[in-house]
Amino acid sequence: MIDRVDAIVAAKVDVIVIDTAHGHSRGVLESVKAIKKAYPQVELIAGNVATADATRDLIEAGADCVKVGIGPGSICTTRVIAGIGVPQITAVYNCATAAREYDTPIIADGGIKYSGDVVKAIAAGAKVVMIGNLLAGTEESPGETVIYQGRS
Repeated sequence: MIDRVDAIVAAKVDVIVIDTAHGHSRGVLESVKAIKKAYPQVELIAGNVATADATRDLIEAGADCVKVGIGPGSICTTRVIAGIGVPQITAVYNCATAAREYDTPIIADGGIKYSGDVVKAIAAGAKVVMIGNLLAGTEESPGETVIYQGRS
């Protein structure tokens, strides 16, 4: 893993993201520690998590920002397959509360179905909101338009 990190740091990336369905695991925590030890100057985002304890552990391992959300996205099956997850607004609030202890931002990742959901995520403590489904069908998004049952 560190060889890949060496290569992307040499390419002058702005940020490294460790993105996994279960960010509160030994492998992720060890990866965060290793990357921050080797490259303390590089911004590191890690996740995804859904609890305050997981948020604290990632921050203490060296994450500069934490992604929050296990299963809320429109295409995510983690909650159904793994049987775990926390409602997104609850996860964002709990994780943001923990992250404030360290002055570390969180990203609400998933569960945005309506524009009002962005406001709710920010009100719950997210500094950034990731949006997939709402933007996927726009003209600006890459890919070709697909017509299905008369709708694009």
